[in-house]
Amino acid sequence: MDFEIRPLTEFDLSRVHQIEKACYPAPWSEDQLRQELNQAHAFVDVCWVGEEIAGYLCYWLIAGEMQVLNVATAPAFQRQGVAQSLLLHAQDRCRMQGLSRTYLEVRVSNRGAISLYQKLGFVEDGIRPRYYSDNEDALLMVKAEP
Repeated sequence: MDFEIRPLTEFDLSRVHQIEKACYPAPWSEDQLRQELNQAHAFVDVCWVGEEIAGYLCYWLIAGEMQVLNVATAPAFQRQGVAQSLLLHAQDRCRMQGLSRTYLEVRVSNRGAISLYQKLGFVEDGIRPRYYSDNEDALLMVKAEP
């Protein structure tokens, strides 16, 4: 599958928000996504397959540390490499700006995502108790750059 990854634009917001709502029990609002467009340290990359948005990744880069805030793949494109492509693209981009490590939180029940992150070199770094709005714990994962 051919992916094209490019920055989020105002035009893409409603389509990205639809993916957000399809993937998360407590989705971000369209306004929350829009706010990320206006922060100097924030980036939102969108993965396109033809004319369709397959997924997106929102992250911050501050002082050499990349914090993954949100990654979502449209249901029709799940398990086809979208999230992996987005993460690798973002890390490559951040390496050019001095990336030293990447952090993320993931629901402890999300075995598929945890497996992907481990495949990409992330290791478990702790638990954030009752991190999510439904009180599920988050697994903190980190990947240090060589």
